[in-house]
Amino acid sequence: MLDELVMAGGTAVVGAMATDSWILARTRVAELFRRRGGEERQQAIEGQLDSNAALVAEAEDGDQVRQTLLPLWQLELRSLLRRDPAAAEELRALIEEIRPAGNSEPKWVQDVVVRDNGKAFLVQGGNIVNHHHGAESATDRTAESPRREREGGSEGADGAAR
Repeated sequence: MLDELVMAGGTAVVGAMATDSWILARTRVAELFRRRGGEERQQAIEGQLDSNAALVAEAEDGDQVRQTLLPLWQLELRSLLRRDPAAAEELRALIEEIRPAGNSEPKWVQDVVVRDNGKAFLVQGGNIVNHHHGAESATDRTAESPRREREGGSEGADGAAR
């Protein structure tokens, strides 16, 4: 249960970085740590939040930076909950408050149905390159080339053996 809460909390915090909901998320997280650790702890957390959000905002791939920061915020939240288990309810409320605002960005959905001998090659947020050479496999073509050279055969421009 603690691990799920820590995962959800860390995901909500880093997910809100460099989004329209960041100010709300930053304020709520800083307040949570202030109530549990005082003004000095709040200031340290605010500095860390600001620095991390700047890294996300300046990065070419903000999602990759978020993934890197996620374990850090899970560690911070786990430590907070171990020191003060009563903070769990406040963390749940924080997650519910900032999660909807952080999810305002459009989502991609792909439904792919493959039947019989069909093939599907999927990718989201990247590239896929698929070369298909018919029934002849690449190993067949590779094995064939040295044999043709030994036998003195060559191929013309149209690919036919000469």
